[in-house]
Amino acid sequence: MAVPGIGATAPDFNLPRDGGGRVSLAEFHGRPLVLFFYPKDDTTGCTAESLAFTALASEFEAAGAAVIGMSPDSAACHDKFIRKHRLSVALASDEEKTTLQAYGVWKEKSMYGRNFMGVERTTFLIRQDGTIATIWQKVKVQGHAETVLEAVRNLAA
Repeated sequence: MAVPGIGATAPDFNLPRDGGGRVSLAEFHGRPLVLFFYPKDDTTGCTAESLAFTALASEFEAAGAAVIGMSPDSAACHDKFIRKHRLSVALASDEEKTTLQAYGVWKEKSMYGRNFMGVERTTFLIRQDGTIATIWQKVKVQGHAETVLEAVRNLAA
């Protein structure tokens, strides 16, 4: 599926999350949501990205926004990842890849001449009304969380 466009209604989800609960888009109606999609727990880039969002968690909260990471890893895998790196961001598990597909981030990728399906690192800023404000595709981790925080602050202004 294609990535939904800016101004489109963000695709709904209700998925298992770290800690044994569930998380849904509806929970965040009335406040901005940063939804970052990443390939795999405990890999170099994904760890750096999750740590960057964790480091700025209080600033996102002060700006009124929630932050959720999502990957196809299990909730149990997320729990280990969170404990190991002391992460404070919520992590949703989409093992069936339905939400990943709805957001258009489950794509064919290529590495070392081998093609495979995987998550393209992408972040969505979703407005209080559930529409998509900004999309960052093929994210480079360095400085990304700071860029997203600035966009959240500008959204509130």
